[in-house]
Amino acid sequence: MDPDKIMSGLSKEICATLKTMEKAKTADEKLTHSKTVKNLCESLGVFLKLMAEMAPHDDDGEPIPF
Repeated sequence: MDPDKIMSGLSKEICATLKTMEKAKTADEKLTHSKTVKNLCESLGVFLKLMAEMAPHDDDGEPIPF
């Protein structure tokens, strides 16, 4: 599986779920969507953490631009 495709898919699902959550009427619907967003964000975080661990470390001391 391509990690870029997985991260892109997770990002799209997060955005789609947030848009759906905006339209939710009841507290139960909002809670369900918020739990879904939380789980998707945690999944995306796993990939980001893995990429950070695998990335070469620069020793030149320049800060990350973001």
